[in-house]
Amino acid sequence: MKYDDSALTLAQHLLQIKAVKLSPKAPFTWASGLKSPIYCDNRVTLSYPAVRTYIRQQFVEKITQNFGKPDVIAGVATGGIAQGALVAQELGLPFVYVRSEKKSHGMQNQIEGVISAGQSVVVVEDLVSTGKSSLMAVDALREAGAEVKGMVAIFTYQMELAKTNFEEKKCPLVTLSNYETLIQKAVEEKYVTEDDIQSLKEWRKDQQAWSDRWNA
Repeated sequence: MKYDDSALTLAQHLLQIKAVKLSPKAPFTWASGLKSPIYCDNRVTLSYPAVRTYIRQQFVEKITQNFGKPDVIAGVATGGIAQGALVAQELGLPFVYVRSEKKSHGMQNQIEGVISAGQSVVVVEDLVSTGKSSLMAVDALREAGAEVKGMVAIFTYQMELAKTNFEEKKCPLVTLSNYETLIQKAVEEKYVTEDDIQSLKEWRKDQQAWSDRWNA
């Protein structure tokens, strides 16, 4: 398989700054309770100016190539807020962010900032797992009358469920890097051994079954 150079470069950055950690022999426990050989916290990238700049530049390039220039950039709370604001600044565009649900007080906003019906928007996210929470933001924007051109994200675990969810919502997803590319770079840089590859590939195919083996 041919891997995209920019995706490999970003994967290397994420591994170096420990925004992504791999531990197939001592797995992490996600909030859902699932055991996983990978843990991703892209907020860490904001603390590294060179990596932060690279991500911003890649986002701008991917948005321009795939969607043209939208009217508004929207960030998904909370991980996509800072990334989206940086992209909006670079493109000279208005910025809004979308909460996971409406506030229970005040104006009860779910979308913070100004966006009008008919405006085109590209959504910025930091991480896509199943896509459920990310697509809730898309729903909120569409309910407000915005035209969602698509979503960009730093990283995706490439879960089949996410692919299905994005297709059902008719929302194109473009990511800067992904699980397969990261594993390739991790092997090259010796973050994991050749023996770990099979386990890592099995997790990608069926997260629940992989987790169940650890919980058995």
